[in-house]
Amino acid sequence: MFDIFLRKLRSHSMLTTEDQRLLASLPHQMRRLSPNDYILREGDQATQCPILLSGIAFRQKHVADGGRQIVSVKLPGDPLDFQSLYLATADHSLQALTAVDLAVLPLAALEQLVAARSNIARSVLVDILVEASIGREWQLNIGRRNALERLAHFLCEFDYRMRLTVRGLDEAIEIPMTQEQLADLLGLTPVHINRTVKTLVERGALSRHGRRVRIADIACLHRIAGFSPRYLHSGAGG
Repeated sequence: MFDIFLRKLRSHSMLTTEDQRLLASLPHQMRRLSPNDYILREGDQATQCPILLSGIAFRQKHVADGGRQIVSVKLPGDPLDFQSLYLATADHSLQALTAVDLAVLPLAALEQLVAARSNIARSVLVDILVEASIGREWQLNIGRRNALERLAHFLCEFDYRMRLTVRGLDEAIEIPMTQEQLADLLGLTPVHINRTVKTLVERGALSRHGRRVRIADIACLHRIAGFSPRYLHSGAGG
C-alpha cells in the first residue's frame, strides 16, 4: 500500500530497507474523498500528514474577492503536508481535484521517526525542497513564458511526475483538469486556455477525446516549452 509513497521518496533520497520498513509500519488511517472535498483549510492546525495514494489534489490560495490561484498540484505518492512537521498553522488550503485515496499518518508518530532516522529526516527535507523548486519554476512559468509555453510546460511536468511513481500508465496520459482549473493554475482566463489547447491540438501535441484532453506527443510539448526536468531533482540523492 505504501509502495507508491516509498517510490516517491526513493526518487530523490537514499533509504535503507529498514528505513522503508519503518515508514511502511507507521500507524495510519485510510480515507477516500470525493472531488472538491477539502483535505486541509487555511488556518488549520494540522495533527496529521496525509499521503496521496491515488488521485490528484491541489494547494490553493484565495484573494479577498474570491479569486483563486492553484499553487501546486499533488500526484500519487506525494506526502501532502510534510511542512506541518515544522509550521504550526496552514497558510493554504488543500483540496481533492479528483477522487483520492489517502493514508493519513499522525504527525507525532512521523516526527518521532524523523528524529530517530537521519535518512528519513533527509528525505523529508529534500521533498520539501523539491516542492519549493517546483514553486520557483511555476513562478517563472507564469512570469516569463507565453500562454502556449506555459501550458506546454505544465503538461510536460505533469507527465514526468506521473511516470516517476505511477506504474502501468498509458503512453497518452489524460489531463483530468478543467479549463477553469488550468486557468487558475496558469494565471490565464478559461477562454485563453481554450484557444491554447486548440493550438496544441492543431500542432499534434494534444488530442481530444470528447471533453477530455490527452498528451499525444510529449516530445512536441518539450520543444514548445523548452522543458528540462532538472528542477524536479529526481534520481536518488537529488
